[in-house]
Amino acid sequence: MGLFAATSAVIAVAQSSPSAPAKPWVAPGTPGSEIDGTIFHAQVLLNTMGFSTGVIDGKNGMVVKSAIRGFQKARDLPVTGELDGATRQALLREGNRPSTVTVKLSPADISGDYLYPFPKKPEAQAKAEGLKYRNMLEEVAERYHTTPRTIIALNGPTALIGIGQSLRLPNVVASRTDYEGDLKPEHAALMRKLNVDAGQPSGDHIVVDKSEGLLKVMDKDDKLVAQFPVTTGSGYDPLPIGNWKVTTYAYNPPFHYQPDLFWDVDDGKQDQKLPPGPNGPVGVAWLDLTKEHYGIHGTPEPQTIGRAESHGCIRMTNWDVLRLSRMMKPGFKAVFQA
Repeated sequence: MGLFAATSAVIAVAQSSPSAPAKPWVAPGTPGSEIDGTIFHAQVLLNTMGFSTGVIDGKNGMVVKSAIRGFQKARDLPVTGELDGATRQALLREGNRPSTVTVKLSPADISGDYLYPFPKKPEAQAKAEGLKYRNMLEEVAERYHTTPRTIIALNGPTALIGIGQSLRLPNVVASRTDYEGDLKPEHAALMRKLNVDAGQPSGDHIVVDKSEGLLKVMDKDDKLVAQFPVTTGSGYDPLPIGNWKVTTYAYNPPFHYQPDLFWDVDDGKQDQKLPPGPNGPVGVAWLDLTKEHYGIHGTPEPQTIGRAESHGCIRMTNWDVLRLSRMMKPGFKAVFQA
């Protein structure tokens, strides 16, 4: 077991840094808080309706504006990217849930099984039992679609985290977890772990636009039904433009680390078989493309989605890639465009 494996702990300990003195905590809803309550609530509602902002952190920016534009387009509202009156009314009419929920943490939230310190090099990662969460705070943050820093901002740095402790968290608790289809019990448990609702819209095909950094789920009439921020290829490993199919899904997959496929890794290094886990290179799911070595997958760094580059694949938050797998049936078309 790693850090915070057994008992309660002060949540700010996981974020402590000797080079970055902590600022005085300002409670949400008061001047000086790093959380914008209006944006935070909008993120929760957009997340619920399938227009993801990636992590929910109460911060405005291009990812949030893109989610708002997607929602506006899907609801035939003026597309402004702003939380105007008509958009707020539509969000509240459809969402109708408060922005946060107080959760008494249970074993469903806290596994007690962590990997700390987390190995940086693939050679060391290959020897681990699994690429697990580093600590309780990271695990709870992922379950509630947020970041450790946001949990601290919501609760204060002296709040306690542990089984039996209560924390204020983004209200993304799944309404339904009766997943249909041939989902294996361990995969259904993964969906529940990351608060993936069983009631998802159905898509026919997806469109990934590199210039927008978005994955759009379209129905058979080419109407937008859901949207997610993604990280796509770089100049060295560009997004493979064209029409492809997504054929098979793998949940909690291991990862075959092949240095010759990465431009920034010495080809002389040995291949490594990395164990599965949420902090593995592809996160908790891999949706395989008909283009060899390419797929749509999760990430160990959800806060970077929409804000960084990848090695050519399409990277999403772990919870969003699971949601996508529930919206789409294997064999769906994927259109990648510049």
